[in-house]
Amino acid sequence: MFARLALGSCLLCVSLTSARAETFKHRITGLFAPDREADLREALSDIPTIKIIRIDFATAEGTFEYDPKQAFPGAKPQQILERFDSLVKNATHHTFGIKPLSQTPPEKLTPIEIAVVGLDCKACSLGAYEAIFKIDGVERATASFREGRVTALIDPARTNRAALETALVNRGVTLKKSR
Repeated sequence: MFARLALGSCLLCVSLTSARAETFKHRITGLFAPDREADLREALSDIPTIKIIRIDFATAEGTFEYDPKQAFPGAKPQQILERFDSLVKNATHHTFGIKPLSQTPPEKLTPIEIAVVGLDCKACSLGAYEAIFKIDGVERATASFREGRVTALIDPARTNRAALETALVNRGVTLKKSR
């Protein structure tokens, strides 16, 4: 009996140590303000198969450690990012997501800053962020009710300031008048 228990324990040890965690870098959606990093870390702390190594707010990118076979059993390689995105969305009530890294070189991106009024809470900032981040050509975005501004890093070949402003107005965000 003891021999069977010992053999069973050894097999368990082998199966636990044979998992190969790797590091992966992905773009994070929903990271519209620096304090959101803590929200993401808290939500993902309940997912033992995913470990956050680093979050870079400036680039809206994260480095994660996981074993794809353990974290996403049965997933084909092309399904892993989709499943990771779904897992993160479910854990965060759809306020965060995971996307592939941007393919547009940083030197081809243009920063846009739009002054806004009326963003008086985190939820309002999230709404403004979502309005512009979903636009094709927006690579990164932030929204701050404290600073009264929405920023975006855009690919000017795919979008422009007018499209961002229209999306914000359609979402009910008031743009601050220029003097």
